[in-house]
Amino acid sequence: MSDLETIIGAVAPVVESLDLELYDVELSGTGKARVLRVMIDHRPGPDGARPGIDLDAIAAATEAVSPLLDVAPLDRAISGSYSLEVSSPGLERPLRTAAHFARAVGETVSVKTRAGNAPARRVRGVVRAAADDSCTLLADDGTEHTIIYPEVVQARTVFEWGTEPKRNEKRRTGRTTNAAGRKKEVVR
Repeated sequence: MSDLETIIGAVAPVVESLDLELYDVELSGTGKARVLRVMIDHRPGPDGARPGIDLDAIAAATEAVSPLLDVAPLDRAISGSYSLEVSSPGLERPLRTAAHFARAVGETVSVKTRAGNAPARRVRGVVRAAADDSCTLLADDGTEHTIIYPEVVQARTVFEWGTEPKRNEKRRTGRTTNAAGRKKEVVR
């Protein structure tokens, strides 16, 4: 069992006892610049929606997780100095596991893959389906791609700001005068 698996195995039940879900754990950096990131999220409600994580949930998880890291077996899994960061996975969530991809079905994602010695390629599209070993993306250009998880170098959800007007929705325009007395067209 790797150090990361040991950390996840010990931290997950504590986070779940707070009615939260452990999304991911990441240990990065070297020496005194190491950072242990614990990403948490709310469990889905009956309608499948997940409310956003607030500061109270992050504080509660930090207070519950921090003492765990100083006792066996975790004190050996992450010996030496490190910083603990407890947060939500964010709007653009990293996708590292089959469960992450399954949770992203219907969402737009960006995936960078590398097969063997081939050059890396990036695909952006909507996750159509996710299995234990791969997922299917409908790319922005309309092509379908099967992504095999061991070939994934980096993947994350894509947050898209705002929405464009619907095709049949008419845009209203009008004229107004600015402070300098110049007329300008306004699109609403």
